[in-house]
Amino acid sequence: MESVGEDSAGQRVDNYLIKRLKNVPKSHIYRLLRSGQVRVNSKRVSAQYRLQFNDSVRIPPIKRFENSISSRSDLNKSQFILFDNLFQDESLLVINKPAGIAVHGGSGVSFGVIEQLRSQHPDWKFLELVHRLDRETSGVLLLAKKRSALVELHQQIRQGTIKKRYLVLVKGRWHNLKQSVKLPLNKYVTATGERRVSVTTDTCRDAKGMTAHTIFTLIESWKNFSLLEAELKTGRTHQIRVHLAHLGFPIIGDDKYGDFTLNKQLAKQKGGRNLQRMFLHASNVGVTHPLIGKRIEFEAPLPDALQAFLDGLNRYSGEH
Repeated sequence: MESVGEDSAGQRVDNYLIKRLKNVPKSHIYRLLRSGQVRVNSKRVSAQYRLQFNDSVRIPPIKRFENSISSRSDLNKSQFILFDNLFQDESLLVINKPAGIAVHGGSGVSFGVIEQLRSQHPDWKFLELVHRLDRETSGVLLLAKKRSALVELHQQIRQGTIKKRYLVLVKGRWHNLKQSVKLPLNKYVTATGERRVSVTTDTCRDAKGMTAHTIFTLIESWKNFSLLEAELKTGRTHQIRVHLAHLGFPIIGDDKYGDFTLNKQLAKQKGGRNLQRMFLHASNVGVTHPLIGKRIEFEAPLPDALQAFLDGLNRYSGEH
């Protein structure tokens, strides 16, 4: 029987168990919850139940997983990825996430950003993602070092006071200086089991979908490409990618919703015209500091590979 401390108060019980039982598959944890083997204050609870301070949590014995899974929760120092820290204090950590690494393990990924940082800093008692970035998206990523900071920042997300801006290069010539896009999104699973998102249309079963709002501002354009700033007003899965693809301006290098033929051509080109990743970068995030209440902005410079591609456009495209 475990007693819930102040750092875990307000956390969903499934997330509490996932963090507590690091070597146990998530599917087994949810099975324990559904079957009622996990009890809170001697009662069955759903995975969505939020723990309260001093709640008593009963976790059943699960010894069979302790030896069957190698110690994936610990990394050797040789495996450490050194992240570029943009900001750090006792409650908040902000890094410049590189493209190609997931924010958390799962779906074939053993170690994401959160697992890396927990292994590198075993003395930190608490560390959780405030929000997420796609694996191939680089840029500003916020992590909370205190439960109180996480709760406050999630509140800001719900209230829409956290401002997120991205730099994105798309195929085609974008003409509007500023464009507000409000297109609802719908999640679905493909025949191969891959999760995808699409714009909800009147022909969809759920015509309402999830509200999704993005504001695009034109920064620079070339004959066949446009550089945009995307400001998120909502934070739906793949929101920027799906909005742009639906409008006919797919993101360069997007392997899910992009122009696959063009992506292959760009990946094979040499010099500054070569691009082997998605051109989507979280350039700026503005928040109110969760403890001191001061407004603060974090900015991540454009990665070298993306800047080199823009420089190549200016050299080889001739005229804008």
